[in-house]
This record gives sequence, C-alpha cells and structure tokens, in this order.
Amino acid sequence: MIPVERHQQILAMVAERGVVSFSELSERLGVSHMTIRRDVQKLEEQGALLAVSGGVRSAERLAAEPSHQTKTSLYNAEKNAIGRRAAQHIPRNSCIYIDAGTTTLALAGELLDRDDLLVVTNDFMVAALLMEKSRCRLIHTGGTVCRENRSCVGESAARSLRHLAIDIAFISASCWGPRGLFTPDEDKVTVKQAVCDVSSKRVLLSDSSKYNKIATFMALPLEIFDTIVTDSRLSAQAREALGEGNWKLALAD
Repeated sequence: MIPVERHQQILAMVAERGVVSFSELSERLGVSHMTIRRDVQKLEEQGALLAVSGGVRSAERLAAEPSHQTKTSLYNAEKNAIGRRAAQHIPRNSCIYIDAGTTTLALAGELLDRDDLLVVTNDFMVAALLMEKSRCRLIHTGGTVCRENRSCVGESAARSLRHLAIDIAFISASCWGPRGLFTPDEDKVTVKQAVCDVSSKRVLLSDSSKYNKIATFMALPLEIFDTIVTDSRLSAQAREALGEGNWKLALAD
C-alpha cells in the first residue's frame, strides 16, 4: 500500500471514530508503528488531524476568529488568572508588547499601578484602558483596522514594530498546540512574527480551551517562546506533551 492510500485510510478511520490508537492503525494497515507515526506526522503538518498520546484524533479547526465582544464572555476567570500570573514577572523599567486579545487585555488590567513601563500594543482596548487608567507610557502600532477584534493588523502594523527593541512580548493565540500558534486571519501572522523578531523574551498567553486546535495559518512555532502561561485546566496529557519543550510552562490558578 502506497503512502497516499494509507493516509486516506487513516483519515477515514479518524473521521469515523474520532480517536484511533497507533496500535490499531498499525494492525489495520499492516505496517509498523514507525511507519504509522511518519504518516501521522505528515497528516498533522497538513492540519488534517492531531496526534495525541498513543494515537490520533480529528482536528478541531477554527474557521473564523470570534469577535472581541464574543470573546469577552468566555473563560474570564481563566484569563484573569493568566493575566495576574504574567504580570508578576515584568521587571521595572521594561518595554513590553501586549498583543491584541482578551487574555492580553486581562494582563493590561494588572498594570494600572505601574508607572515605570513603556507598553507597545496593536490593540485599541488595551490602549484605551492604559491611556485612561494607568501611568504607563504608551505606543500604538497603528495599521489596518480589524473592527471585529478592535486591533490593527497587516504589514503597516508590523513595520512600526520593526524599529523597536522590546524586552518582553506577550503574545495571544487564536488556537495553539505542540506545533505552534495558528490563526484563521493571515494579516495577524505578519504582526506576531515582526514583534517576536525584535523582542528579547516571548511569552504566550492563552487559556487551555484553545489548546490542540488549528486554523489555516501557522503564525509562530512554539519553540520561539521562553514561557507559556495558561490555566490550570490544561489536561494532564497536554502538560506532559508541553513539558518536553525548552520553554517554561506556567499554570495560573
């Protein structure tokens, strides 16, 4: 059986069952575990499925970015905990970047008493909060306006970041997993990549509900991050998978 035929059968079994073990795939297709793992890796790179401990499952794909208004009603306790945890480790007199998103907005809410920070953001809600209630110095990237997410995206926003030197970038995610961050909006990719290029440290802020989901565009590999801050609802299986990386995994209660 050639690889294309195996891939089709693997996808068919996963579509029918949802989750299939490596052992069952190996037995059904009459090939070694190593061959199955190579097939699964190729299919995962294509976004067709997701590898889990001992097997594979169908990929949950994010087709479109939820609006800011929708996201403000979801997982607020987890986002606030993540924001508190992230804020604890920002040194005095830092220049930080706060990415667009409701989890990063929770981080901004923890910085209202800081008068020593220079904050760069592409998010209008973050900028408004800090402008009205904090003493931080503030830079907004400008750029193409994304109304649904109250932020700026695209090459013009990325260009404004490339001449800066940022100490810590706090990056949000539409969805993420062991491979990296994904987004259904290609215009967000350029901004995330640009700010990571000019930042000394990179911190992912994302609640666990977004873990092991994919979207059309891969924005960043997970290896680029120094720290991942998520909530304590992250599964034991996910903790084990993420524990193998070179980043620090911080779970917020």
